[in-house]
Amino acid sequence: MRVIAGTRRGIPLKSITGTDTRPTSDKVKEALFSKIGPFFDGGIAVELFGGSGSLTLEALSRGADSAWVFEKNPKACAIIKANAEKCKFIDELHIVRGDARSAGSKFAKEGIQADLLFLDPPYAKVEFYDLALEFVEQDLLSKHAIIVCEHEKQLTLPPSYGAFAAVGTTVYGGSAITIYKK
Repeated sequence: MRVIAGTRRGIPLKSITGTDTRPTSDKVKEALFSKIGPFFDGGIAVELFGGSGSLTLEALSRGADSAWVFEKNPKACAIIKANAEKCKFIDELHIVRGDARSAGSKFAKEGIQADLLFLDPPYAKVEFYDLALEFVEQDLLSKHAIIVCEHEKQLTLPPSYGAFAAVGTTVYGGSAITIYKK
């Protein structure tokens, strides 16, 4: 696993060993950013269920101004921090050790709006995709924001989260990516 493109292109990233996390493959990450690239320019990236932090690190490498990662596993948080240090994004990446369900209230309290929201929860936890709706309902997404959900290919996500409609789902092996835009 590595940073695919941008200012930190080619930097290898660590991931936690075992089955607690499921890192997004380089192939899927490259395809994803190829799809959202024309619509993504700066702003704040948020990764719920951070794992290795590879999606927000990729976003930072490609021009995001700052990023937030929410992860409750302390070992994964240490990996995210090590990856951020390796990429020299320690000031731009905010790591929150805690449940992703706290992200909405944290952003509402601090008045932050995300421009890019990644949701990649454990596949068995389908209810966590509703966090996208929480971000929409609490007005925690900018008007040009993009929501990216990685999920099992068999799972059909809702056609929209409020004003954010699904613009397409692409399958990669056993995984799928669904993208939402206003």
